[in-house]
Amino acid sequence: MSYAVVVRDLVKEFPQRGGGTLRAVDRISFEVRRGEIFGFLGPNGAGKTTTLEIIEGLQRRSGGEVRVLDLDPERHTQELKSRIGIQLQASSYFEYLTLTEILDLFGSFYPKRRSPGELLERVRLSDKANAFVKHLSGGQAQRFSLVAALVNDPEIVFLDEATTGLDPRARRDIWEVIAEIRDTGKTVVLTTHYMDEAQTLCDRVAIIDQGRIVAIDEVAALRRLVPPPPKPPEEQLATLEDVFLALTGKTLGESEPDHAEEGAA
Repeated sequence: MSYAVVVRDLVKEFPQRGGGTLRAVDRISFEVRRGEIFGFLGPNGAGKTTTLEIIEGLQRRSGGEVRVLDLDPERHTQELKSRIGIQLQASSYFEYLTLTEILDLFGSFYPKRRSPGELLERVRLSDKANAFVKHLSGGQAQRFSLVAALVNDPEIVFLDEATTGLDPRARRDIWEVIAEIRDTGKTVVLTTHYMDEAQTLCDRVAIIDQGRIVAIDEVAALRRLVPPPPKPPEEQLATLEDVFLALTGKTLGESEPDHAEEGAA
């Protein structure tokens, strides 16, 4: 089995006011297979965004081992950045550069790049090539943010809440793009608040609660972990949401009262 990401006993602690530390990630281990869509599910403050940022090289870990494309994100930061693509929860762009100009600028930072025209066509934004981001609809802006993460033709794409705040049609447009990315042989790692999104897109899912992975498996296997609620015969299998609620006892929107993390989502 070939792995794009390998994490062993990962720990992340934050100093607290008045002394002491908060352990946001508590000795978690997992692997992401090359060419799969791997999803993180967890309530606010569970540790999933912190985990993602450590893997991306945006935060330093407190303990454990991390390998991304056989590289240590802390020791090989620059080399890794050229091989991964990142879409953050909130992105901001130069206000008076067109979409084409932004992609040209971003591409200039990398030894390998995709052409702006090709990228915009991929997300059906060719007619907006000379528009500013502020003139895009919410769905268009999210599609542009996603394709901006592909400018260096990355091997792994990290997506943090890629469809939050979008209407159902716009969300499904993003789903199509994500599936197409995986179909080209790339690896996708995403966090999401939407159970249907994880159930539709992900090959495997890790459920994180209070800094620990409480379950990790293929979606179909996770749905067999808990008895389904009473349903018609054709809907007897538990949904991914049923599994999540049974394992964590909370909805995705609930925060841990004493377990806040920066940018928790």
